[in-house]
Amino acid sequence: MAGKIAVDSFRSTFKVIDKDVLRWFPGHMGRGLKQMQQKLRSVDCVIEVHDARIPISGRNIDFKYTISGVKPHILVLNKVDLIERQLTNKIKNNLKNDYENIIFTNCKNQKCEGVKRIFPLAQELINNSDRYNRSHEDDYNIMIIGVPNVGKSSLVNALRIKHLGKGKATPVGALPGMTKSVMHKIKMCEKPLFYMLDTPGILTPNIVNIESGLKAALCATIQDHLVGEKIIADYLLFWLNRLQHLEYVNYFKLEKPVDNILEVLTHISKLHRKTLKIRNHLNEYVIKPDLDSAAKLMLRAFRDGSLGKLMLDEDLLQ
Repeated sequence: MAGKIAVDSFRSTFKVIDKDVLRWFPGHMGRGLKQMQQKLRSVDCVIEVHDARIPISGRNIDFKYTISGVKPHILVLNKVDLIERQLTNKIKNNLKNDYENIIFTNCKNQKCEGVKRIFPLAQELINNSDRYNRSHEDDYNIMIIGVPNVGKSSLVNALRIKHLGKGKATPVGALPGMTKSVMHKIKMCEKPLFYMLDTPGILTPNIVNIESGLKAALCATIQDHLVGEKIIADYLLFWLNRLQHLEYVNYFKLEKPVDNILEVLTHISKLHRKTLKIRNHLNEYVIKPDLDSAAKLMLRAFRDGSLGKLMLDEDLLQ
């Protein structure tokens, strides 16, 4: 009960003072959109990959319309092993108005049932669709899109292992009559013949507020240094306390929940012996905690599941 009382007195909102962080998020939306739209003529199906830990704040629902249009569309929520399984139905119910086809995957598991379902579903959707200028083609082209670090490459390799017996994706050259620098295709399956069209641009989530951006950063879809490890770690601490996920207390051997990120990082730096030797104003060497290294350790613990199975959008589920 003491921990509960302490948490109830913690921050109820997260404030970012660094104005550069506030400006950064909105400025990095939609890159590569035009390049991908140009490829649609040779695409039969679009597979959109996102992180299951941020299924709502981590996607841009406009992708479904601006990129795939009338093309069959599959939403793949990867890293399902890092969230509680009972949340998958709630996530599907929340997204059902925007996505008809949702598959959860763990691409690091070669026996993942979700990975096994992707190609048969894509083939079914394509066969039931109007392929327009590709109606007489025997092969199928799918475009896999997604933000960084959601497992897009892992999905490509998992599909190749499953259906082609090969792992590392290798471009097989440009499509006939098309510029090589615009489009390459990678063989994904032999029977039926499936190719993946690579995507030169990177699509970012629809970051509508600072908290959505910090969730994306926490899941490493945005490079840490662009936001700042200590800022991301501070948001993680705020979120864990707000949602009463207090596993971090035992994991980092704290006495109780803490609301001050400097206190937590100082403790972690001592626990893992992460220190810096610097000169003070008297030109003497002093030992100080390495807060940046401690923040990286804290983020790693969240990202590898050491702090528990956590879904950052659970408060957004209907």
